[in-house]
Amino acid sequence: MVQVIKNEEEFNTLIAGAKLPVLVDFFATWCGPCQMLSPVVDKVSKDYEGKVIFAKVNIDEVMSIADKYSVYTIPDLFIFKNGEKISDNVGYLNEDNLKSFIDKNI
Repeated sequence: MVQVIKNEEEFNTLIAGAKLPVLVDFFATWCGPCQMLSPVVDKVSKDYEGKVIFAKVNIDEVMSIADKYSVYTIPDLFIFKNGEKISDNVGYLNEDNLKSFIDKNI
């Protein structure tokens, strides 16, 4: 299951309190590659249930988070561990590449 982050407080609480790695998908509804990536993230999230927390941030709705992390190009995937950003990937990933990105960072 992918959690949709609605505000900065919710984001900060998730990242700071997560016992598992967190993958955050920064997206916008008008972004074609984001729309292509969304079902891939949803599908992969089921495979990593109990291993990784999945979240999405709409950069148009929560601009402060995108600004804080200098998200200028989307889709942009971040992986956080212990409250710290450890890796990111800009652009579309197919299912195998997304799993590989996750596996090498968790």
